[in-house]
Amino acid sequence: MKNFFNKIIPRRPLPSRARVNEQLKHQTAALYEMYAGIYGPDKVVLKAVKLDALSLMNSENISERVLALQKLVFEDPTMEKIPTLPEIPEILVAIEEEIASLMARRSLEDRLEKKINDKMEERHQEYVREIKMQVLKEEENNVENPQTLKKYAMLEVLEQKSLTKSAMEITRPETLGEIVGQERAVEALRSKLASPYPQHLILYGPPGVGKTTAARLVLEAAKALKFTPFAQEAPFIEVDGTTLRWDSRGMTNPLLGSVHDPIYQGARRDLAETGVPEPKPGLATDAHGGILFIDEIGEMDAMLQNKLLKVLEDKRVSFESAYYDPSDPNVPKYIKKLFEDGAPADFILIGATTRDASEINPAIRSRCAEIYFEPLTPKHIEEIVYNAAVKLDVALESDVAALISEYTIEGRKAVNILSDAFGIALYRSSDQEKVVITHEDVYKVVQVSRLTPFVNLKAATIGEVGKVFGLGVAGYLGSVLEIEAVSFAAGEKGKGRIRFNDTAGSMAKDSVFNAAAVVRKITGEDLGNYDIHINIIGGGRIDGPSAGTGILAAIISAITERPIRQDVAVTGEISIQGKVKAVGGVFEKAYGAKQAGITTMIIPKENANDIPQGHLGLEICPVDNVEEALAILFSDTEQRSA
Repeated sequence: MKNFFNKIIPRRPLPSRARVNEQLKHQTAALYEMYAGIYGPDKVVLKAVKLDALSLMNSENISERVLALQKLVFEDPTMEKIPTLPEIPEILVAIEEEIASLMARRSLEDRLEKKINDKMEERHQEYVREIKMQVLKEEENNVENPQTLKKYAMLEVLEQKSLTKSAMEITRPETLGEIVGQERAVEALRSKLASPYPQHLILYGPPGVGKTTAARLVLEAAKALKFTPFAQEAPFIEVDGTTLRWDSRGMTNPLLGSVHDPIYQGARRDLAETGVPEPKPGLATDAHGGILFIDEIGEMDAMLQNKLLKVLEDKRVSFESAYYDPSDPNVPKYIKKLFEDGAPADFILIGATTRDASEINPAIRSRCAEIYFEPLTPKHIEEIVYNAAVKLDVALESDVAALISEYTIEGRKAVNILSDAFGIALYRSSDQEKVVITHEDVYKVVQVSRLTPFVNLKAATIGEVGKVFGLGVAGYLGSVLEIEAVSFAAGEKGKGRIRFNDTAGSMAKDSVFNAAAVVRKITGEDLGNYDIHINIIGGGRIDGPSAGTGILAAIISAITERPIRQDVAVTGEISIQGKVKAVGGVFEKAYGAKQAGITTMIIPKENANDIPQGHLGLEICPVDNVEEALAILFSDTEQRSA
């Protein structure tokens, strides 16, 4: 080694300065030897080449050799300053300390490696012994007999049998583009989920519009993006909230997990015998790293919702048991870890519901972004039917899709009707190569299922006296209300009466009295001179004041005998000053208007930003007062009614 690192220098008497240089050379050579003893000469040479220090290391100049040693020990190729003789002793001290640290670290690593190898060998021997004991036990305790083997063979035979896919599986959308009528909702869902920082979500909307399918497909799209945290194996765990109930004993909780104490049924025999409780993680842990989708989240038990909030905050599920003893040597490591650290549950929650947002736990809502899926129009239903027919490889008679759209507003229900009609058509024309679904096939399904048209076309081009279309909303679906009024001269002047539906709500009745005041204000007529009967066709109960403007228009039409347009629907609360005030559910009411064939929708000006102009092809007319609303309702009706 000395021959490798040192140059042979003839021995002769040296002056004091030369003696110092000689001492520095010996000290440097000794440090080289110690460094080579750690890594080996070959690796030192390779490192010197890599750090561009080989030529310096072989130099006869002591300063250059010290610089090379610096580069090697500190592994810094950027060191370029050649030290002067006065600087070398201090540098050698620093190098010596670093080499000592390296030697201590290497010694510790060697000891740890030896211990690790010893432990691994010990564990290996234990594992081999356990396998041997298990094999011996299996040989001794053979529980199989001819009867159990026969049952096992029957199960194997059953496994070989399977039916074809259901129609719902075949027609289910496979891409986001196939989800009909939810472009805005899907875009919002994708922007919030396929992100570096995905958000918990609540999806609102009527059933059968694609909430679950959209969430599943957006997750698949997110997996393909590099900037999302979802790995390719990210799970999509789906559960129905109506099946989840809180168990105070913690024994049956499929969502968060449960603990099987040794005295209860369900505990493992080997654990029960030693008195060890067994925690079992639930769906929250199964969804770790992916999506936990809870359908009908509004139906979940209130206590379970609160427990779920804790999991969302901690991203872990904790377990407790009075039978757990951390000092018990019989407790397996995985059980000890679950009790002490909990089970991981870092997932994105997506809840879907058909309930109103006000019915959802406010604490859950505060942690989630909210997305509204929209009701489907007849055109959307027709498109869904056409797409399903293509996947089922069946032809449709003209207007069959339109016929199906009359009986449902749910995409899932429309596919079910088509599938039932497909079965009837297939049975009827089994000898034909191409199955064709006819109107008669659909009517047979409708009759057997006792279906009625979801919406009857109500709009007309001819005006009518005393009849106006109002708009109501129930949940996520809007509907058209037919409000009619008739007036007669009072038997005694000033003692006329106003009669309104007894089934209507108190706020709707208040709207009648407000309308009476406004009628006198804008027409000068005293309703005390008339007997007026106002009716909601169908006996509908109106819980809010939004029918006020419609009631006013019906009364004025009845007493003036002016016809009202029947292609216009109106919503808005009326004040006694004649102002049209804001109401709720304007967006949903537009769907009811569209399905009834309405072309123009009058809304309060305060609601103008709640709905885009031209939504669903409707002419949206925001108004500030009743005069503006009446001008639209009575426009061109004389010519139309003629």
